[in-house]
Amino acid sequence: MAHDLTNMLVNKSNTLEQSFGLILREARKSRGFSQEILALEAGVDRNFVSLLERGKNQPTLNTIFKLAKALDTKPSSLVMKIEKIMDL
Repeated sequence: MAHDLTNMLVNKSNTLEQSFGLILREARKSRGFSQEILALEAGVDRNFVSLLERGKNQPTLNTIFKLAKALDTKPSSLVMKIEKIMDL
């Protein structure tokens, strides 16, 4: 996972939305979830997951918590990964 993530994130000019999308997609795939399964588990629309992963939308704090719970991870873990790739 880390190697794939590193390759995808070489571009440090990603926006916050794009960075979150990359982290979300990698977390979803590592759990073996489709976008539809993640959406069902998190109680959000599948299209919304797609928009998030493509960096076209940004999540609310509530949504980050729902997605993290569905992915069996901590919200802070998702945020720390974003901080790391954005060099914050």
